Amino acid sequence: MSAKSILAQRETLLVVAILLLLAAITIRFPGFAAPANLANVFNDAAILIILALGQMAVILTRSIDLSVAANLALTGMAVAMVNDASPETPLALAILLSAGLGLALGAINGLLIWKLDIPPIVVTLGTLTIYRGLAFVLSGGQWVNAHEMTPDFLNLPRHVLLGLPILSWIAVAIIGLAVVILGQTKLGRSLYAVGGNPVAAVYAGIDVGRTRFYAFCLSGLLAGISGYLWVARYAVAYVDIAGGFELDVIAACVIGGISIAGGIGSVGGAVLGALFLGIIKNALPVVNVSPFWQMAISGAVIVAAVTINVRSERVKGRLILRPAVAAP
Repeated sequence: MSAKSILAQRETLLVVAILLLLAAITIRFPGFAAPANLANVFNDAAILIILALGQMAVILTRSIDLSVAANLALTGMAVAMVNDASPETPLALAILLSAGLGLALGAINGLLIWKLDIPPIVVTLGTLTIYRGLAFVLSGGQWVNAHEMTPDFLNLPRHVLLGLPILSWIAVAIIGLAVVILGQTKLGRSLYAVGGNPVAAVYAGIDVGRTRFYAFCLSGLLAGISGYLWVARYAVAYVDIAGGFELDVIAACVIGGISIAGGIGSVGGAVLGALFLGIIKNALPVVNVSPFWQMAISGAVIVAAVTINVRSERVKGRLILRPAVAAP
């Protein structure tokens, strides 16, 4: 493989961008690039990585899931309330409850899109509001604070193993599973096929609606797992947790080269996109950038990433037949 083709890969460009960003920050704050701090940055980005991998599966099918953060909020609130009401509930069962509820919420999105043929952005925009509302109804608007949760419930993501918290290792495990599922299974190949060319996928015997349903189930499952991890890590559950976080999740995918047009993207790209965003969000407060400029800079990065994606797709070409040929 030539050097030019290597540099053309989004993953390589993101690695270079991350290294340059770290170098620039280190000039002013040498401690930022210390291994212990970089481990903390990865841990901070772990939940974003997990959600981005679920969102990637959805985007590959030319869909989008705007309800992931609301799913996280509802499942996190539910599992926190269960822990508060029944402290004797085994932790494994509580985590399974969170994951199962998230899977069910994702399946609702998938069924509405598959069976009723409603555009994904409309469905998930609606369920975003519904899930947030259900979190309020379930909790009555009340918070579940750290003193109302058991130590085992709170401490699992914080336990350190081989220098990294369990939260980070969970993210690493999910990254590995995503590599296997998307690269080595029929479902993974179907996700790419549906996004690349839905018509051709039908002729190849792939059920487009069912494949999108599975993608939303996967996104919901990871959002449910993240619900427990978020509540345990930050030791609080309230209605507005992760408010607006769905935009960060989508941004991580876009920065990582996951094409909104579907069919293009990689697990490595999604992970690097989430890490790039995580480094920016950790670094900007360190260099005393105001929150308003932080939003502007993050938005500029997203716009630049979308522009690069669009230009690269034009160069590669996504049309099987050009309009002039296809018209007759």
